[in-house]
Amino acid sequence: MPNPSGASGRYMAGLDGLRALAVIAVIVYHLDPGRVPGGLLGVSVFFVLSGYLITNLLAGEWRRNGRIELKPFLIRRARRLLPAMFVMLAVVAAWIALFDRSRLPAMQGDLAAAVLYVSNWWLVFRQVSYFESFGPLSPLGHLWSLAVEEQFYLLWPFLVALGFRYAPRRGQLTGLIAAGAAVSALAMALIYEPGTDPSRVYYGTDTRAFGLLIGAALAIVWPSGKLPMSLSARSRAALDSVGGAALLVVLGMIVWTNEYDAFLYRGGMVVLSIAAALVVAALAHPASRLGGLMGWKPLRWVGIRSYGIYLWHYPVIVLTKPAVQTGGADPVLIIVQIATSVGLAAFSWRFIEQPIRHGAVRKLWMKWRNRKWTGRRTPGPQLAAMASMLLAVIILGGAGAVKVLPGEAYVSAPVAATTPPFPQQKPDSETTSEPGEPEPTGHVTEPPLPLHPSPPAAGHNPAGPPPQAASDRGKGVTVIGDSVILDAEPYLQKLLPGIVVDGKVGRQLTQAADVVEELKSKNGLGSRVIIELGTNGTFPKKKLESLLGSLGDVHQIVLVNTRVPRPWQDEVNSTLEEVAESFPNTTLVDWYAASEDKNNLFAADGVHLNTEGAEYYASLVAKAIGS
Repeated sequence: MPNPSGASGRYMAGLDGLRALAVIAVIVYHLDPGRVPGGLLGVSVFFVLSGYLITNLLAGEWRRNGRIELKPFLIRRARRLLPAMFVMLAVVAAWIALFDRSRLPAMQGDLAAAVLYVSNWWLVFRQVSYFESFGPLSPLGHLWSLAVEEQFYLLWPFLVALGFRYAPRRGQLTGLIAAGAAVSALAMALIYEPGTDPSRVYYGTDTRAFGLLIGAALAIVWPSGKLPMSLSARSRAALDSVGGAALLVVLGMIVWTNEYDAFLYRGGMVVLSIAAALVVAALAHPASRLGGLMGWKPLRWVGIRSYGIYLWHYPVIVLTKPAVQTGGADPVLIIVQIATSVGLAAFSWRFIEQPIRHGAVRKLWMKWRNRKWTGRRTPGPQLAAMASMLLAVIILGGAGAVKVLPGEAYVSAPVAATTPPFPQQKPDSETTSEPGEPEPTGHVTEPPLPLHPSPPAAGHNPAGPPPQAASDRGKGVTVIGDSVILDAEPYLQKLLPGIVVDGKVGRQLTQAADVVEELKSKNGLGSRVIIELGTNGTFPKKKLESLLGSLGDVHQIVLVNTRVPRPWQDEVNSTLEEVAESFPNTTLVDWYAASEDKNNLFAADGVHLNTEGAEYYASLVAKAIGS
């Protein structure tokens, strides 16, 4: 197996094993968020690793030479990172230009931001949510994390050099770095608002720097080049015990937390980063048995190629995943996606990354300039690298110039995987289907539901108001919802004449309390209230309980759960089910279950409803009234 550390430095195989676990967590999260809801924390592990390894290199150079040479450092980083990314961008741009031209308008800005390593701030300033946008996902949304790291690489050598010059004592410098990490973590905690989309704090360089800085602080106090080759049995056992326990913390948080857990943004990611740093400390020590276990050959193989796997997996998933998939994940497709991602990463490592890191481009240039070709055939790796780079330049230069016909244009909100903390771009505003006139289509998925409730048995006095005539069955019924309820509104009006629908594109459940108060002030709140919210993001359980409590003595509350191909779907539905059980006058309409394996009900985004879906949806809601 190749030694990826290069000609100098001690290769720490266990760190590649940790890389493998981190990238596997991220891939599983992007394939099926419900399977490993905290898989996004794999990126935090990468940040700690990067902070440690880069600072370890810079500190070693300072100790040897008394200075840090920025140019060679940046050239090494460019050779390591740029070629593989440019080839990936070229392939993705070519794929979209040939097979999915509707994405091109949105892709132009994404491509430029990726090349300049500002993808994270591009998404923040465009108010694109990592967790909460509809329309086609951007196949480049995952590059935000590489942008954070590259910004760190550009700035950090200057800061480290200043630190060694003016705070040469190890304790002083470690304290300064730890203080910077604390400021970053505090910024995350203060900017984050519970119950709202966390994308601003998730993307921001300022709010994510603590992971890199925690790794950097470890490098100052635990330099790999100064660690002893052997330890006493007791010290070795302590090292492995601490590292093993910290690894369990990392894995536990990946499995049992999720991106909407307020704990993550108010200290949880700091805990994760510290635990990851303890794991790194154990794996970096040459006497660690844990390092030997984590250096298991299959894990090393994946870890060595983790950069390429990370680059390729997300565009492969995004570009091959069906837009509407109500039947759950397809195991065959998942296997193909994983195999394709790993295969492309292996090719990239063998024919692009390694040759260019070892000077293939320079050697080819010198041979071409001197016309000293050694034979008719150019060595395969060098030729592949040169051709790939040429393709990248051609595609990146020409993608923005491709003219898209007006009928093909589709303006979407590209994401990485996930806006309420900042002025919100209404994510579902551009994909809301228009159901049109509410005439029957003849394609109702299930038999039509009766419009009249069955008459009560003689002598029976049901709770609530007496049954109403068909002509005003919807009188006293109020609906509060988002764009999905707007799709179904014409059919609700037909099935429940007199119903009042208050729907708004992009509405969050946290905004519903104001709607209720406004309706109360105008005496417009009915005795039966339907709440359809959760399409646009999750919400705290207490917010929903408070909302239902504010409805007072209404006769019936109907909650409608959601089907939305985004990570928060299960969180929303679980909260709705739990709260519905605690309010005796509440009925839960299980739209998620009712729409399973019914792709024909949805528009292209898999969330909004076509005519058939809107009619079916309305029939389910109407049936719940008075039930």
